[in-house]
Amino acid sequence: MTITAIQPQHKANGSTRDIVYHKLKKQIIDWELEPKTKISETDIASELKVSRTPVREAFLMLAQEELIGIYPQKGTVVSEIDLQLVEEGRFVRENIEKAIVKEACETFEEDHLFKLEINSMKQNLCLEKGSHHRLFELDEEFHYLLFEGCNKVRSWNLIHQMNSHFDRLRVLRLASNPDWEVVVRQHQQLFQHISNRETEEAEKLIVDHLHMVNYEKDTLKKHYPDYFK
Repeated sequence: MTITAIQPQHKANGSTRDIVYHKLKKQIIDWELEPKTKISETDIASELKVSRTPVREAFLMLAQEELIGIYPQKGTVVSEIDLQLVEEGRFVRENIEKAIVKEACETFEEDHLFKLEINSMKQNLCLEKGSHHRLFELDEEFHYLLFEGCNKVRSWNLIHQMNSHFDRLRVLRLASNPDWEVVVRQHQQLFQHISNRETEEAEKLIVDHLHMVNYEKDTLKKHYPDYFK
């Protein structure tokens, strides 16, 4: 495991604890740190060239999201995917995003539509040249733009905190199934529905879109039994 040291200019942009937290969380969601991997405060602090205190605090934040388990005898271990947490995160996100796309259909202005369109174009390029990590980033950005355009960024941040296990499953799905076209196509259709103010169609599509990962979770669990609780 290699983690790039935190540079002084990055420390100036936020607390060391938060930077460590986001670095580790990204590595867990991106599967650079796989389930059951042991990590230690000492090793992380050494690699990042920081003291152990912010690393310990970051570990506690990750433990609250159940991304890691801290055990007195075993040490700190990356958690397996918990499908109950996946479903809870999906449920919350589905119901909030359904309301978001409804509001987007009613209130989105041209500059917000333009941002969605640019994102959608980048996703098309990703089908030819990108990686599943890049597609996931663009997917996240697309949904973030929906919240941003409705002035609901704080809501996005809140649901994002409880969607970690859902996001891990989404990344695993993208990595194991290279047929990304359906994901990109649904984003394009959602953009069209919002552009055309087609509220009912947009609401139905966002529900179907967020249910996609459920259709393959049993297959993923069969192929990667050690990754799941």
